[in-house]
Amino acid sequence: MSSPTGAASPTHSLPSYLQADHLGPWGNYLQQVDRVTPYLGSLARWVETLKRPKRILIVDVPIELDNGTIAHYEGYRVQHNLSRGPGKGGVRFHQDVTLSEVMALSAWMSVKNAAVNVPYGGAKGGIRVDPKKLSMGELERLTRRYTSEIGLLIGPSKDIPAPDVNTNGQVMAWMMDTYSMNVGATATGVVTGKPVDLGGSLGRVEATGRGVFTVGVEAAKLTGLHLDGARVAVQGFGNVGGIAAKLFAEAGAKVVAVQDHTGTIFNSKGVDVPALLAHVKARGGVGGFAGADVMKAEEFWGVDCEILIPAALEGQITKDNAGQIKAKLVIEGANGPTTTEADDILHDKGVLVLPDVIANAGGVTVSYFEWVQDFSSFFWSEDEINARLVRIMQEAFAGIWQVAQEHKVSLRTATFIVACQRILHAREMRGLYP
Repeated sequence: MSSPTGAASPTHSLPSYLQADHLGPWGNYLQQVDRVTPYLGSLARWVETLKRPKRILIVDVPIELDNGTIAHYEGYRVQHNLSRGPGKGGVRFHQDVTLSEVMALSAWMSVKNAAVNVPYGGAKGGIRVDPKKLSMGELERLTRRYTSEIGLLIGPSKDIPAPDVNTNGQVMAWMMDTYSMNVGATATGVVTGKPVDLGGSLGRVEATGRGVFTVGVEAAKLTGLHLDGARVAVQGFGNVGGIAAKLFAEAGAKVVAVQDHTGTIFNSKGVDVPALLAHVKARGGVGGFAGADVMKAEEFWGVDCEILIPAALEGQITKDNAGQIKAKLVIEGANGPTTTEADDILHDKGVLVLPDVIANAGGVTVSYFEWVQDFSSFFWSEDEINARLVRIMQEAFAGIWQVAQEHKVSLRTATFIVACQRILHAREMRGLYP
């Protein structure tokens, strides 16, 4: 049936489960899609595909707490697009997880996977919980119940979860075991980011930080920025920020400021990164580190530095603090750390932003290697994995840089051009069934 005359254009129609006045991270993603649409050519007729997740599952996750009471948590698994392969994306445990956030993260995974050309679609999962308030037993019960609830969606050839904020190899081991018990056979390929003893890959823990470092080195070469002596500020000092900081320090750069949920520290001569990593491992954060001065949280963004690495949560660089940033290069270790308004401010200031959808794709690239190794039960050395990772990241970044120069657009828009063309070309070739 044809649509009635005068019906609203479907371009910005929103699903009924989202609030138009409070779109959250999904709104940020939609703006990014709008920016790329003029560059999609004949594929633009499929662009609505990018604005609608293929599948959304919201689950209740009840567990018995140690004190005998029953607690209920809200869980999600979103599959944004599966045109290029099975879903791939992390699972985060955080008290502020929302459907909008998981939708946006799943969409950025679609873009990220296509940008580095691994044969995956985008997916993401999460539970609204503060895991720091749970005992180890409660965390295991929560993980296992959640895995059972989303079990109808996940599988080695359907959707492969991985660690994200507040989840790790142990959580992945529980997920793998739960899924395996339910299907009656050990299925190591159902998740990635597992412990090496359970089919995990060497190099996986460091992979995202190594990818951040790799694209940073490539961008520095192309812009004439010398890494030796370059000052670096890092927000978030976990697997991503901590590893990136270590690699930049080893390359001769100075990490002068670090911020996480426990505090903000500064040392103009450069922080002793190995000592800080040891402190974070022992204390759970950078707060209280003796080898640096305490700094006010809001002053972090205005630190004198050449490279800024936001590697914590999304929405950290906003229109309110983007004007303070003095770095020449912003490398997004986190997913969605820069709002669209902040992106424009940084662009106008001449700051080069290496977007999350390429900068932090090292993690999913090595997750892909892990998945391939699990299928073949043949494992590579860490040197082989790192070499393959660096080659894929360098080639992907070079292609994106070229597109940015051709179209005179930001690296974020260039990454979206490359990725969205791949996704929509796959959609067009597959056609609609039935």
